[in-house]
Amino acid sequence: QVQLLESGGGLVQTGGSLRLSCEASRSIFNFNAMGWYRQAPGKQRELVASITRTGRTNYADSVKGRFTISRDNAKNTVYLQMNSLKPEDTAVYYCNADAFTYDYWGQGTQVTVSS
Repeated sequence: QVQLLESGGGLVQTGGSLRLSCEASRSIFNFNAMGWYRQAPGKQRELVASITRTGRTNYADSVKGRFTISRDNAKNTVYLQMNSLKPEDTAVYYCNADAFTYDYWGQGTQVTVSS
């Protein structure tokens, strides 16, 4: 079992920045990948960014060039740096841990971008 605790969400104006953090209750070193997903009202949950245990990253087209995912294995933490935020980035952001045979999810953190 692993618990994921997200933090860093909030209200920001268009063009602003936020950094989300996801701290795991145990080592993330051996997980297949860590990721950030988001879900806006009335929409399906979608992948925002992911990072494998080898450091390979993947981004949704809508956030490429604006968001950066990173991981600090020593701190069991994954980050999502979000720059040039847009109103369409408004959503609940969820941290995900792909443990090969099971997916773990955090409780989510709200990001609201005002126009």
